[in-house]
Amino acid sequence: MESASSRTAKPLVTARTAAVWQVLRRELDRHAGRELTVLDVGGGTGGFAVPIAQAGHAVTVVDASPDSLAALTRRAADAGVAERVRAVQGDGDALASLVEPGSVDLILCHAVLEVVDDPADVVTAIAAALRPGGAVSLLVAGRAAAILNRAVNGHLRQASALVTDPEGRAGKRDTLRRRYDADSAADLLRSVGLKVEETHGVRVLADLLPAAVVEEDPQALLELELALSDRPPFRDIAAQLHVFARRT
Repeated sequence: MESASSRTAKPLVTARTAAVWQVLRRELDRHAGRELTVLDVGGGTGGFAVPIAQAGHAVTVVDASPDSLAALTRRAADAGVAERVRAVQGDGDALASLVEPGSVDLILCHAVLEVVDDPADVVTAIAAALRPGGAVSLLVAGRAAAILNRAVNGHLRQASALVTDPEGRAGKRDTLRRRYDADSAADLLRSVGLKVEETHGVRVLADLLPAAVVEEDPQALLELELALSDRPPFRDIAAQLHVFARRT
């Protein structure tokens, strides 16, 4: 039987996800030979969950959308890892009631804190669910990128609102409830006793370049994204911020 140590995740890595996968691969390699218990909060159709399951780990995906979970189930079956992927309908705000305390090795919480009622409750539940030594991969929307995007597209009042609004919103019609900078995202995890190990920018350039440029040399863009991902000020103007922290 193939062991966890002999399997390798094979995600479709692009410039939009490379910085996140680079960190996750290191964490999976750190536990080579051991099957991890992984929780993907808001994991949708399994873009991260299925490759992690292919690497030999057991993944539970919690998502509010039944359609997304149905697509996840099909995707896992097509990849031959249906037995390693469990779909649970629920949302981030209910996480504490869905997961046993101290039972998870790795938690992914990507694009969730921007839309939940209370981010503090979610990160508290995440910290409680982690085993000692367990880690969390947090991905949140960046405020600076949203400001620059609105400004260069001529929406100056929305850009101004993003600057002054305490939650980083562009007004009542904003589809997100909040945005973060590197410090505020890291501080949220530190507030529940987690130790921040790495912070990266995700999609530093990928959303700014014309499609023709991206298509001409996608490998060059991927390499440049990785090179800039941990270097301020480039990191801080990325569309998303990735914070990796651990329960010590």
